[in-house]
Amino acid sequence: MKKEIITINGRLGSGKSSTGKAVAKVLGYEHLSTGDFFRKLALEMGISITEINIRAETEPNIDEKTDSWLRSFRDKSKLVIDSRTAYHWIPESFKVYLDLPEEIAKQRIVNSIKENPLRAQSEQVSTPEEAYQKMQERFASEQKRYWEKYKINNADKNNYDLVIDTNKNNLEEVVNLIVSEYKKWREN
Repeated sequence: MKKEIITINGRLGSGKSSTGKAVAKVLGYEHLSTGDFFRKLALEMGISITEINIRAETEPNIDEKTDSWLRSFRDKSKLVIDSRTAYHWIPESFKVYLDLPEEIAKQRIVNSIKENPLRAQSEQVSTPEEAYQKMQERFASEQKRYWEKYKINNADKNNYDLVIDTNKNNLEEVVNLIVSEYKKWREN
């Protein structure tokens, strides 16, 4: 049964959070972010987001907290969740993947870190370029864990109902496309 839940994943810098927030606003849904949850968890532990990812490779309780948090929303409705694994934990959701070329992703990430102090603080870095490197390390760590624990490749576009190139579409176009395709998906 289809849920009134949209799960959004994508490459680093593809605009998952911005898109998630905007889609939720248009639909009047609540927005949730696994990245925000993980950042808060890292800050509570007094470590960087990269360090918590590396620790999660050997400390399963870290991912278990996040997975449990995500699964707790499976029976809810009117949610937009930006997350690397929500599509897996909530398979009845409308699953979206945001894509873009790596060089564009890097510039977006660097700009985002300059504009978002919480993100820079959670990365525990001194320059945006260093943050980008740490984010790549974190992504590699996540991919390794997700494969080893769940046998999922969240970058496989076949897992999604909709794939959008966010380099070819601006935020407004991406949001409009998601909302339009989601409404069609709900009707079928």
